[in-house]
Amino acid sequence: MDGGSEVNKSMDIDAVMDGVGAAARAASRVLAQTPDAAKSKALKAAATALRANAAKIEAANSIDMDGGRAKGLTPALLDRLQLNAARIESMAKGLDEIADLKDPVGEIIAAWDRPNGLKIERVRTPLGVIGIIYESRPNVTADAGGLCLKAGNACILRGGSESFHSSRAILACLHEGLKAAGLPETCIQMVPTTDRAAVGKMLTMTKHIDVIVPRGGQSLVDRVMRESKVPTFQHLQGLCHTYIHKAADADKARRIVLNAKMRRTGICGSTETLLVDREIAATVLPAIIDDLAKAGCELRGDADVQKLDARVKAATPEDWDTEYLDAILAIKVVSNIDEAMNHIVTHGSAHTEAIITEDAGAAETFLNGLDSAIVMHNASTQFADGGEFGMGAEIGIATGKLHARGPVGVEQLTTFKYKVRGTGQTRN
Repeated sequence: MDGGSEVNKSMDIDAVMDGVGAAARAASRVLAQTPDAAKSKALKAAATALRANAAKIEAANSIDMDGGRAKGLTPALLDRLQLNAARIESMAKGLDEIADLKDPVGEIIAAWDRPNGLKIERVRTPLGVIGIIYESRPNVTADAGGLCLKAGNACILRGGSESFHSSRAILACLHEGLKAAGLPETCIQMVPTTDRAAVGKMLTMTKHIDVIVPRGGQSLVDRVMRESKVPTFQHLQGLCHTYIHKAADADKARRIVLNAKMRRTGICGSTETLLVDREIAATVLPAIIDDLAKAGCELRGDADVQKLDARVKAATPEDWDTEYLDAILAIKVVSNIDEAMNHIVTHGSAHTEAIITEDAGAAETFLNGLDSAIVMHNASTQFADGGEFGMGAEIGIATGKLHARGPVGVEQLTTFKYKVRGTGQTRN
């Protein structure tokens, strides 16, 4: 099965998914021994295919966009779903960049000799088969497929029903790349149905899948964390904060905040809550509020913020705990850096936080004192992205603390094993 066409709804989902899983496991054994030259060739050829088939991909995406509008998707979700020439080129460029990355597989992480003559190496190896469950962003199909391939893993992709046609068109390009390199198309498969029962099945496929990566809204992540029998990379919501410290440069803060919120409101690295030191709130916030309001952002603030501009609505307790993924920003005045950090720890999701300040000591306090996956100084939270980190692309931002954290790129999609070489040693 190529994993690229919709199965009949009456078909046995368990049987279909077991077939996909068995094919992926077989492909993973091929990939574990595939040299980097072949993997890179597949990725470059897939990038070429994306560019050559851009019109077909946009046509498939228009079907998904029409369906999304009919379902009443929000503007932010429609933005996530939409593909255009620039975004298709970005996907292709991402595959080219992944191809050019150093192959992590086979890297000797550490090596040592024992007194008895045994030579021991800790060597990086693929995870095996990775299942990625994501929602309305079809570019994840290219990013996840490319990253898994480079790291020597087979993958099973289950995108949201909203992006089904777009993802299939992208998958066809990935398969062109695999074929060009002489690799089985089953290295990258897509769940061939929009039936939600397939997700439930994936979460129990311990025989075929080594790791599940959920990438989507809180309800998806909650379901995966609750039901999965397969180990998971936690990818919690992106409730990101930007904190303007009393020693901030006002112009720098103004530029960063506007970008952090409004560049793309529907991504997980978008700032959702702005914190500002009381000492500078009255001088710094008015211009920032005006910029955001003119850009179409709805503002919700505490009483101190509301006094500064009539366009600011009253924030509710729920606002501090909300990932809007939309043109909405919550703003709160705090007394000092300690109160800012306590707010982030209490209400945040350990994704990405930024401090804007010219005080190096305050910056280090913030960077060292918060345990979020990504902490930034004088930069937009929108940089929370594997591509921007030089990883080519990412599967997601892992917010857990085991195995992978932050952008999940090629290296994070590997594990290690020990190779022990002897000359006939036996143990007493």
